[in-house]
Parts: sequence; C-alpha cells; structure tokens
Amino acid sequence: MSLHQIMYISSATGPMSSTECATIAQAAAERNQADNVTGLLLFNSKRFLQVLEGRREAVDRIYARIGRDGRHNALVKLRDIPIDAREFGEWGMAYDDPFQPSSALKDKVAALLDRAGPSTRAHFIGSAEMHRG
Repeated sequence: MSLHQIMYISSATGPMSSTECATIAQAAAERNQADNVTGLLLFNSKRFLQVLEGRREAVDRIYARIGRDGRHNALVKLRDIPIDAREFGEWGMAYDDPFQPSSALKDKVAALLDRAGPSTRAHFIGSAEMHRG
C-alpha cells in the first residue's frame, strides 16, 4: 500500500476547553481509525499541529475536512509527501491543558515521537515548548 503524510499547523479561532479538545480528538481518532489513518495531534491552547499518515485519498479527505472546520484558521500545510513507512504506529494525542499546563509536555511529546524522523520531531518539540501567554 502506498502511504502519504501531511503535516499542518493552524490556529484555534477561539478559546477551547480541555473537554472540547478531548471530544474533538476522540471523534477524529474514531474517523481516522476507520480510514486506517494514523498520526499525532498536539494542541497547546492556541495552535494545532498534526501529522496524518495513510492512503493518499484518505489523508487528503481528512485534511480537506479540517480546512472546512470553523474551529481552525490560518491553516498552513508544512509537509505533503509520499512516505515508505508510518512514523506513528497508532493514533496518539498530546494535550496540554491551558488551565493546568504540564511541565512534562516536552517529555510526553518526545515519547510519542520516538519513531518519528528528525524534521517531524523538531516541529512537535518546538510546538510543545512554545510560550503560552
């Protein structure tokens, strides 16, 4: 099976509670599993950073749906490439609650990125370290 990877970053259009984010992540994980799409999502209370991996048509369809989602704006595709193997064996999500920021977020993301390539790792670690004001 030919695999494809898209990485994007976007900004939240408004405040989002940890419950709302968890609900979105759960629904996305279920839809993505049905399409055999894997990856990693990080939301740091302001920005989403996500990698999607799977069949090209499934990844493109999910990315298009994300582009129509009114909870995002300033959607920027950072990567859109064919890949030989998945960097993420199963769906993962790291979430830093803006009301109770985790001092261990960098370590959590690093553990989830264990199989990821250097470029992917750099994007996620940088996002995890972004200052939340």
